[in-house]
This record gives sequence, C-alpha cells and structure tokens, in this order.
Amino acid sequence: MHLGRVRGILALLIMLCSLAGCGLVRTSREPVTLVFRTWDPTANVAYQRSFAEFTAAHPDIKVRIEYEPWTTYFSQLRTDMASGAAPDLFWLNNASYRELASEGRLVSVDDILGAGARKTWDSDVVSQFVLGNILWAVPQTVDGGTAIYYNKALLDQAGIKVSDIDIMRWSPVTGEPDSLVAIAQKLTRDEAGFTADNPRFDPTKVAHYGFSASQDLQAIILPFIGSNGGTFMTGRTFTLTEPKTVAAFNYVSRLINTFHVAPPAAQTNEDPNYTKQLFLDGRLALFQSGSYNLAEIYRSATFEWGLVHLPSGPAGPISTANGVAAAGNAASEHAEAVNLAIEWLGSREGQVPLAEDGSLLPAVRSAQYVYFRYWESKHINVSPLFMDRSNKGLIAAPGGAHFNDALRAAKPNLNRVFEGSVDTAKALADAEQAANYVMKSSP
Repeated sequence: MHLGRVRGILALLIMLCSLAGCGLVRTSREPVTLVFRTWDPTANVAYQRSFAEFTAAHPDIKVRIEYEPWTTYFSQLRTDMASGAAPDLFWLNNASYRELASEGRLVSVDDILGAGARKTWDSDVVSQFVLGNILWAVPQTVDGGTAIYYNKALLDQAGIKVSDIDIMRWSPVTGEPDSLVAIAQKLTRDEAGFTADNPRFDPTKVAHYGFSASQDLQAIILPFIGSNGGTFMTGRTFTLTEPKTVAAFNYVSRLINTFHVAPPAAQTNEDPNYTKQLFLDGRLALFQSGSYNLAEIYRSATFEWGLVHLPSGPAGPISTANGVAAAGNAASEHAEAVNLAIEWLGSREGQVPLAEDGSLLPAVRSAQYVYFRYWESKHINVSPLFMDRSNKGLIAAPGGAHFNDALRAAKPNLNRVFEGSVDTAKALADAEQAANYVMKSSP
C-alpha cells in the first residue's frame, strides 16, 4: 500500500477514535458550565453580552449567570460556601471579601494574572481588594460617587430652578441657613396640595416627597457624616458616637420625622429600593444615589430628569465611592475554567460589553471611555456623579472582616434612629457597642 494512503488512513482512524472518545487524542477540555452570581439584574444583562464573547473564544466553557437580591446576597453566599454549593464566580464588595480571603475561599488574582496586571484597573478599586499584598478579586466596576437625581416636573410645580438645587446647603445646627430643608419642604406636597412648610400640611397623606432620606449607607449615611466632618469607622472600630457623626444621623432623622420631607422609616428601613421606586413612580422630587442606579433610571423614568451635585455640609460636599470585583471560588471543581474566566473578566475585551449600554463604569481604565461616550450620546451630564470622586472629596467606604455581621448587630438600633422613636445619641451608642462587640469577638 502506498505510504501516503497509509498515513491518510491512520490519520482518519485517529480522528474517528477521538470523536468516539477512545482516549488516544483529546481535542479540547471537557465541556463545563460555570455559575457567575451578582446582586444586580441590570448588570446581569451586560454580563450576558460579555460571557457570550468569552464562550465564543472558549467553546467548551459556558457561563450561567444568576441573580441573588442584595438583601440576602451575602448571607446566602455564606450558606452556599458552607454547604459546598457556592457559585464558581461571584461579585464581592469591599465590606465582604476579607473574611472569605482570610479563610482561603478565594482564588488569588495575582497568581493568575500577575501583580503587574493591577495597573490596568482603577487604582481605588484595586486597593479595596488587596489583603496581605494579594489581590483577591478582579476589579469590575467603579461606583463613581453620589449625586442627586431630580424630577423636573416636580421642580417646576414648586417653582424651583435646577440651579437652586445644585449643591444645596445643610446645617446640623438649628436656626442656621439650610437650603436643603427649605427646598425639600416646598417639594413635599400632601394630597390636598399643601406643602410641608404650610401649617395645614398633613404628613399622613403625602402625595409626593421632597428628598430621599433613608437608611442607605452608601448614598445617604456616609455622605451626610462625611460632609459634617464625622466618621463611620476608624480601622475596625465603629465610631457612631463621635459628636459630628451623631449630629449627622440626627439631621437625617429630622428630615424624616420632624420635617416630613422623606418617607417614613417604616417603609424604607427594610426595603433599600423603596426610595428609588418612589422616584421612578414620580412621587419623589430629589433622589440621592450613585452611578449604580443611572442605567435603570434612564430606562425606566417616564419624566424629564437630570443630575446635580450633592448637598454641602460644614465640611463641604462629601461623597463616598465603592467598587465591585469578581472573585473566583477556590473550591470550584473547574479551576482551569475559573482561571480563564477571571482572565477574561479582568480584560478590556471582557469589560467593554459592561459599558456599551451605560450599565456599568468598567474598572479597566482603557474601557471607561465607552461608558462616558454612551451617556454623552444620550445627552445625560453624568459629571455630578464623578466630580467629588475626582477631587477626592470622599469618606472612605467602611469594611473589614465580619463587617456585615457587625452591621446586622447594629441595625435594630439604627432602625430606631431613622424611626425617630428614641434619643439618637443613645441609640447610636447601643448600635456602636453591638457592632464593636462583633468586630472584637471575631478574628
């Protein structure tokens, strides 16, 4: 037989045997499906685009994206970790990763990509996920800063100009000039048409509110504390009894319970999305929040809206900025595929799809222009969300091992502060004691 025919037949046999699973030749890895979890359904849509491109490059790896609500996200993750049912990849924030990293539950990003890769991402986000000089999650998003979303129709109804609400002033001292209270009162109206500065105003029958004061750590609590010169934590210690911190909490509580310009805490303490939904329903004039809500508001609001800068307290307009990163489960049965997915999630190609529709500001610096170009094309001025961050007018986002457990311990007393049912200083002292007990009792 001709040598060429022998070689041809042999090659054909090898190919057929490979397709039949004989084990002589393996053309690819066994197909796997990774599970990737976030707490943001809007982000999940963006990640579907990103992982579609990933699978095109790695046909043997599919990614199933799942959503867990923010209110149960971290408790469910801990439960899944303990039972061995945790996802292969998952979102983490600064407050939640240290404990998992210390327990050896996360994959080292430095081991996969090298420490030199850090320079490709936003440095503020990178620094939030480094422990023991190891990067434990790949930076994904930058939560710009905080600003005020406004409902133009409600401003017009009250005879208030957009320029009137840009950097309003607030003071913790009763009797000092306070444009935030004055404007929020004019923007709050009861069902009979009386505004909150009218003696005939009925706070039990409010048609629409002026301001989104609520127990929102990132968007409300931290900016008010920071703009009064206070602190929420120092290191691993809660500092809720610091006088300037107490004054900031007391001010926010008075917006709700004395001036009635924000919805009752009974509606907001357990529902972090209540004020956002109120804004989208056209029943809230001023919604103080971050860039993480920008895409949803753009897609869902049926009225004219825009953005202005934060109110300014005695220490100026102080925002807080956070970031989100994607962690790999060190116990995953698909370690090689997880490593490839982490490499993709940290790349420009992997993060551009997150920005294409304005959903997320990527942590990869070379992809961020896509996000800003998108909002410019929609004629939305997003600069108020990022100005304070660029000027470093920030209060640090709190965190640390067991922070979430400590915050849960403090919550019953924080609830009472926002309900206005107890003395603010006493409730904060009890909250601080409960939170610090958890922090000190934890390794």
